[in-house]
Amino acid sequence: MQLRTRLNDSLKDAMRAKNMRAVSTIRMVLAALKDRDIAARTRGVTDGIDEAEILSMLQGLIKQRNESATMYDQGGRPELAQQEREEIAVIEGFLPKQMTEEESAAAIDGIVAELEATSIKDMGRVMAELKARHAGQMDFAKAGGLVKQRLSGK
Repeated sequence: MQLRTRLNDSLKDAMRAKNMRAVSTIRMVLAALKDRDIAARTRGVTDGIDEAEILSMLQGLIKQRNESATMYDQGGRPELAQQEREEIAVIEGFLPKQMTEEESAAAIDGIVAELEATSIKDMGRVMAELKARHAGQMDFAKAGGLVKQRLSGK
């Protein structure tokens, strides 16, 4: 099932269940998705952004919420930090299963070998291929460090 459809169906289910945290979070995700769709029109994309871009957007939303939760914890607002973590849990429900560190390392090694990447100059190509194949499945900030380590270690 398409991610866009899953989001809309989940919103309806959350409304029926009167799960207000899920309703507000999914509405926020759909609003962000609509903004991205509108922005994509300037690039000539008329039928909305693709699945990989949606997954990337969801990961960005999770990252924002993690940062906010940390700030709320530091500011002595545990109730707001908890709210952010509840939103993270809702958003994570739409992401595919995350790769383990071992799976990520294996995927990186495979792409480095496949692209015959030998130096740090090849990092952009490797990262682009990782994002194309594993969108939503790995933390690309950590993956970037691993790729850099692999390419500079050769």
